[in-house]
Amino acid sequence: MSLNKKEIIFNGKLLDDKFYQDGFDVFELFQQKHGYTYDDLIMLPGHINFSADDVQLGSKLTKNISLNIPLVSSPMDTVTEHQMAINMALLGGIGIIHYNNTIEEQVQEVKKVKRFKNGFIIDPIVLSPNHKISDVDQIKVKYGFSGIPITDNGLIGGKLVGIVTSRDTDFIKDRSTKLSEVMTTDLYTARANCSLEEANSIMKQSKKGKLPIVNDKGELVALASRDDLVKNRDHPNATKDKDNKQLLVGAALGTRETDKQRLAALSEVGVDVVIIDSSQGDSTYQLEMIRYIKRNFPKIDVIGGNVVTTAQCEHLIQAGVDALRVGMGVGSICTTQEVMAVGRPQATAVFKCGIYSSQYGVPIIADGGIRSIGHIIKALSLGAGAVMMGSMLAGTEEAPGEYFYKDGMRLKKYRGMGSLEAMLKGGDQRYFSEDSKIKVAQGVSGSVVDKGSIKKFVPYLIQGMKHGLQDIGSPSVEMLRQDVYSGKVRFEIRTTAAQVEGSVHSLYTYEKHFI
Repeated sequence: MSLNKKEIIFNGKLLDDKFYQDGFDVFELFQQKHGYTYDDLIMLPGHINFSADDVQLGSKLTKNISLNIPLVSSPMDTVTEHQMAINMALLGGIGIIHYNNTIEEQVQEVKKVKRFKNGFIIDPIVLSPNHKISDVDQIKVKYGFSGIPITDNGLIGGKLVGIVTSRDTDFIKDRSTKLSEVMTTDLYTARANCSLEEANSIMKQSKKGKLPIVNDKGELVALASRDDLVKNRDHPNATKDKDNKQLLVGAALGTRETDKQRLAALSEVGVDVVIIDSSQGDSTYQLEMIRYIKRNFPKIDVIGGNVVTTAQCEHLIQAGVDALRVGMGVGSICTTQEVMAVGRPQATAVFKCGIYSSQYGVPIIADGGIRSIGHIIKALSLGAGAVMMGSMLAGTEEAPGEYFYKDGMRLKKYRGMGSLEAMLKGGDQRYFSEDSKIKVAQGVSGSVVDKGSIKKFVPYLIQGMKHGLQDIGSPSVEMLRQDVYSGKVRFEIRTTAAQVEGSVHSLYTYEKHFI
């Protein structure tokens, strides 16, 4: 039943239906003359007819990769290495490994993510009976596990002769002891043509942590791990590939000739997506690199950027990108707009690039300017398929670096890839200044407050996003975007006073807890 709107006459003027319409639709909003930040905008509440737990946060990262939660950790050397990437993927997002390192170091970081969670491990580390316990110790330090199958020649494809676990080696003082003296030879195995479910069933019945997979000749062809059963149970929304059940992971690279070598090495260890990491993505160098990747590594998705205009989007889409990274000079540690006088307010950039790229089925990633759950929701509503976070994750346990104390606060170092400190370690590649004698920094170094583990922090963000979409009246990220474009979701512009009113105020002191 709908109510008849009462006619209102004010000062002799009849107020029509437009008087009752709240806010602006998104197209009216961005026809204004100003560029808007997330804080400039507020969304009006909608009708709730579903619970927050019913909200679906799945979204597209690229043309070919979907995430269960639309969150990406930034490829910064104080944000994403393997620990961050592993846990982001387990929670349903993805991490992008930075490239302020050697090719070998970045490859090792990617490899640690791909090895962490598998169905069948098709390239397990294998030793021979002549190896020593000290070799197992080194593997445990480097990769974090010690269950090693033993073949006659120490290679995958060799005849399986035993297995070594921590139970076999923990209490032996002489670490030079050969594995032939301690390995377990009474083995449970599964045949090469068995399914993952059958392998899991054998492990449950045998109560073994590792299950070698052998062919008819008794040669090792793969390995299954009980730990993966637990991970599957505890992380049902993990972002993983369909074939090998490995966690998805991305890596950043530049546009130099050596980055082609980096790309080839990353491809060898199974990287799923690469980001061409540049502060200004509309360059001949990036267009050439995109075409090179799509031509030579068609199975790897490519994210281009950074961009903030539709013209930039057009060039990169024509080159063949699978997604775009949107944002320029809006990160908490970025000074590009201040120093270089170029960029764009992020809300406007996300909407303009999002609406243009959607015509070609190319998702966008909102990169920078995210300080709260509300900012994440606004980015998604304006067209982002995912949101990239730097400072939001930099203070967590999984971020690289050590904690330190200052003025009684537990902090972690956080720096922009355009900071002088990061540029001297290689970050200047993304600013086209690696050959410059004088470095012009486009970022700063600082510190952020400890946020604990992302195992608690990201679920807090997830629940907040679900409640936000519920208040708007959209039961999914996909529906949110449809509701915005159709005009169902309405926006208003907030004055400076309105922004103050909408934040914490009028208190002598207060504490703000994330979890």
